[in-house]
Amino acid sequence: MANEIVLRVNNLSKEYQIGGRQEPYRTLRDTLTAAVTAPFQRVGRLLRGESGGASGLTQSFWALNNLSFDVRRGEVVGIIGRNGAGKSTLLKILSRITEPTTGTAEIYGRVGALLEVGTGFHPELTGRDNIYLNGAILGMGRAEIERKFDEIVAFAEVEQFIDTPVKHYSSGMYLRLAFAVAANLEPEILIVDEVLAVGDAAFQKKCLGKMSEVANQGRTVLFVSHNMQAVTQLTQRCIILAHGERQFDGPTPEAVHHYLTTQIQHPSRPAYYEGIARSDRSHIAWAQVHSSSASGLHRWGQPISFEFALQVTEPREGMCFSFQIVNELQQAICHFWLFDSQPYRYRAGRFLLRCTVPILRLYMGSYTLTTYLSDRRGDTMIESLASICPFEVTMQGIQREEYDWTPNTAMYLEDQVWAPVEETSTTQANPTPDYL
Repeated sequence: MANEIVLRVNNLSKEYQIGGRQEPYRTLRDTLTAAVTAPFQRVGRLLRGESGGASGLTQSFWALNNLSFDVRRGEVVGIIGRNGAGKSTLLKILSRITEPTTGTAEIYGRVGALLEVGTGFHPELTGRDNIYLNGAILGMGRAEIERKFDEIVAFAEVEQFIDTPVKHYSSGMYLRLAFAVAANLEPEILIVDEVLAVGDAAFQKKCLGKMSEVANQGRTVLFVSHNMQAVTQLTQRCIILAHGERQFDGPTPEAVHHYLTTQIQHPSRPAYYEGIARSDRSHIAWAQVHSSSASGLHRWGQPISFEFALQVTEPREGMCFSFQIVNELQQAICHFWLFDSQPYRYRAGRFLLRCTVPILRLYMGSYTLTTYLSDRRGDTMIESLASICPFEVTMQGIQREEYDWTPNTAMYLEDQVWAPVEETSTTQANPTPDYL
């Protein structure tokens, strides 16, 4: 049944004991002195009414605190939040890896989980053996596992190494096989953590496609990620965690907007990079992004500017500067060149460059800059910087001609003009191209 609850979390809390203040290094004399004085110090604390454990070495930390929510069959739910919000702890409890301190988590169905590379795999066993082991843990019979075996191996692309102990696998091979097992052994509930971030772009796309396929089959997916574009593409509902508590639970577009505007601590100044000045060659001294708001969020379709300071010690007549806007998958989306005659080509000094884009139509997501300082032909790279000046583009609440943006529409969106083309009576059914 579509409205059947398959996951019920009720007042779930998890407490950890974390280390307290570390004792400083002590010499032998300090140790002997402490041993002699310790009994007198304990007596003194008792006379003052202090507990004998007043100077304990552990502290309590609540990773989850009275968390409650329900998930129905067929829902695809995103779990988002800053690092330390409690996301991974929640998934470990749901996967029965750890137990809650208080509260309950009721699960009705078979769970397949991918929490970190190698979870559930025995390093001494081969890939083949681990597939059967994980299937048995999920409660599947041998015949059912054999029916899915070829599909799992093909998805993981590890045919050549399937009979090799997985301790010899690279992290990428490990990850591909682990995801293939978790997604293809037909669990009723699939739980996927941020582990996908360690895969390459092709693998991430493949995994997102598989999770969409799982969701379309009416199975339930819990997806944890810091990639807001992937969350928006895959999920319809999102839960935001902060300090182990539920801060928001609702439609994904509203959740992403809430998270980007309230949970992420944006800098008070524009996204900024500052280098270390060097005297041996030309240098990109600093760079910054001026977005449409002081919070660091850039609203789609608004003007944006990029500033760069070049510290040139050895001018080169053919020198040119360019930069790219790069997405989370390290794909260059836009490239901007400066080829015109500039003073930094002919004399030393510090030069300020400003590039303004009147209307930035990047699709919503997280972006960084990559800069290039090279000779005109690009044969010699003088200096290049990657992953600097991070900024966010948001499209929440933006509508155009009664059309609301949908997930995974495109990377870059442009204005367009459409005009009808009228057919004439002389138009041939199969006209001959002019170039023939």
